[in-house]
Amino acid sequence: MAAERRIKAQICGRVAVELDGRRVERELPGRQGRLLFVYLAANRQRPVDRSELVDALWGGRPPSEADGALRVLLSKLRRILGETLLPAAGDVQLRLPRDAWIDLEVARDAIHRAESALALGEWERAWGAAQVAMFTARRGFLPGEEAPWIDELRRELDDLYLRSLECYGRASLEIGGTERAAAERCGRQLVARSPYHEAGHRLLMRALMAAGNSAEALHVYENLRRLLRRELGVAPNALTRELHASLLHEGADEMNRSGNLGGREGRRAAPGEEGSRANPQAVPR
Repeated sequence: MAAERRIKAQICGRVAVELDGRRVERELPGRQGRLLFVYLAANRQRPVDRSELVDALWGGRPPSEADGALRVLLSKLRRILGETLLPAAGDVQLRLPRDAWIDLEVARDAIHRAESALALGEWERAWGAAQVAMFTARRGFLPGEEAPWIDELRRELDDLYLRSLECYGRASLEIGGTERAAAERCGRQLVARSPYHEAGHRLLMRALMAAGNSAEALHVYENLRRLLRRELGVAPNALTRELHASLLHEGADEMNRSGNLGGREGRRAAPGEEGSRANPQAVPR
């Protein structure tokens, strides 16, 4: 029995294909060959009808001899991959080995692992898995190409990127230390990319609170409240309002502590006390 072939494929961002340790993406038959490989890799779990492939490659403007053009592309792709991976008979399907590595599949699996770890409070595991998904999703998908199936996968990657940002940010906040800065960056990116997604605002508020910037956290809430009222006619949801209330409560406690401290240290000395109470270090600055 022939040994299984080893294949790794990056289909997000710049297309790259490694077959048995050798890079072969430059051997793909031009633009259409690259699109064909990516489509088959993204749909490798099922056989694909040839008419579906014609539509994926040429959309509403197929060549006059579309079936013949597709056969030529498949033949050229088969010479690169081998008939084991791309059989000639029947519907078209990439038959990759079990340990084949496709970056889109890895990212999908990573975001599920990250969200599961987050739910279990396993912050380090969520932190690592979220980065795998985030680095893949942010590369985009087939830049410069347009087709309905490409748009669909781009939307999936956009959603995956937002989910990974949230997981990474929340895990970073829980880990603390130097990772708190990463949590704030994730929160700001979420707010910028998806301003109606309240989880991003909450993450940013929590990160700012952890950094001691309560006033800015309140400002984030106020911006969100105004946006939702102006554009949608609604208020922030219960989770966001609860976080805002806790922030206000924390601020009130801090003001009370400061007031008590000022009352003790700022009381004017009674006649005759000046000498005994003189202590320049106790003067509020």
